Amino acid sequence: MNKLTSYTIKEIHKAYRDKLLTPTSFVDLCLQKAKRTSEFNAFINITEDIAETHGIESEKSFYVDKNVKPLDGITIAVKDNFCTKNISTTCASEMLRNFIPTYDATVYSKLINNGACLIGKSNLDEFAMGSGTVDSIFGPTRNAWGYKGETDWRIAGGSSGGSAVAVSTGACVAGIGSDTGGSTRNPAALCGVVGIKPTYGLVSRHGLIPLVNSMDVPGILARNVDDATKVLNCISGPDELDSTTIKRDFKPIDISEEFDLSNIKIGIPAEYHCEGMSKEVIDTWNWVADLLDKEKALLKTVSLPHTSISITVYSILNQCEVASNMSRYDGLEFGLRTSEDYSTEELYASSRSQGFNNVVRSRIFAGNYFLLARNYEKYFLKALKLRRLIADDFKNVFHGHDRVDLLLTPTTLSDAPLYGDFVSKHNRDQCAFQDYCTQPANMAGIPAVSIPIRLSESGLPLSLQLMGPNMSEELLLNVAKKIEDIVCFPPLDSVQ
Repeated sequence: MNKLTSYTIKEIHKAYRDKLLTPTSFVDLCLQKAKRTSEFNAFINITEDIAETHGIESEKSFYVDKNVKPLDGITIAVKDNFCTKNISTTCASEMLRNFIPTYDATVYSKLINNGACLIGKSNLDEFAMGSGTVDSIFGPTRNAWGYKGETDWRIAGGSSGGSAVAVSTGACVAGIGSDTGGSTRNPAALCGVVGIKPTYGLVSRHGLIPLVNSMDVPGILARNVDDATKVLNCISGPDELDSTTIKRDFKPIDISEEFDLSNIKIGIPAEYHCEGMSKEVIDTWNWVADLLDKEKALLKTVSLPHTSISITVYSILNQCEVASNMSRYDGLEFGLRTSEDYSTEELYASSRSQGFNNVVRSRIFAGNYFLLARNYEKYFLKALKLRRLIADDFKNVFHGHDRVDLLLTPTTLSDAPLYGDFVSKHNRDQCAFQDYCTQPANMAGIPAVSIPIRLSESGLPLSLQLMGPNMSEELLLNVAKKIEDIVCFPPLDSVQ
């Protein structure tokens, strides 16, 4: 059972062709795994009937039509802020508890058109606002790594923690998340899986319920770089339903077994050695840098001088866009509507008070404050200007006189915190701490990938991140694959 649900896409397809396994039997194995690991609360909704239907269609592709699609018979989890036609999409919020979309997100439709089998909609922080997957109305998602029971467990990271746990436990081969400030890479790092944040505009946002339109990107979680790349190849490309997608044909990314790290220039940003970073993370960072040096990569220290202000800028812009995006949930057009109808204002206030949790409400309040006429230039406009400086830092290191090809940094500042330690601190403070290394990539719109490297002394995953210039996914993922091959990180089922 464990072995089958840890197969790579390539191995699964070979097993199908050799008839050692069938799509329907594999779908059934993953559904069983999802149910048997329910204590981790990875799923809001296990879509058993839909998964079985998709498995039957994939079986027809393999054995009747003989026209196999790239993801035929491959099980996926989709974060529950992507619209799925006739399947509830809740954003883990009371506001959308009963929302059933009438259309599919482009990412989901591309996955299904490429043969993927939906196992379920995965858990998240409410409206993807958080870095722990602890604020869902359906309860927190628990990390399978280091799990010792209901009273002793680690957070999964967020806000795409449900998809990360579903992948790490073998309930599915790949997962879809969203990444606004690290919400795919953060849980990938803490759950020991690969997490990709693509270039902004490479993957359509149509049908992704927005948090921060200017930073949101669909992300991919998988057990290895090859699988994550296969999924990325299937969901990338222009979309007439999303005006922010890059308007040119997408060339599929090729991962080469013969890729050579010689003369690849990799920068180590000095400013990412930040306060609060654990010694184990720093030692892991240095260890991989030494490994790359032995592979003849060219490493050098670089500077991204505006990194220290990035969290502050991100917080202001995030809250301003949240305030704008959440305004549609007013009790009239979208979401929960209470019975308080003495006045329109009372209906608005009552519906939003009951529909949103404290985290969402606090961001709406802060965003509206920053957007007041008297504060607009002082906060929002100034944050936009500083965001440009942060983006320019990346342009300088990637395209300047002493350019580098990629950057190597930690993903998170520590291994997965205990749930009690995490929730004892304010959610906003935790986001600022946990997303320090990840959110600058969203500010600049550049691609990034988190790769699990080794286990901490507590037996928990430690991960590193690679970042590259816009549209550098092929180089980024080939280097990530090389690192993956060198470090040989153990999957969860091999250390349980």
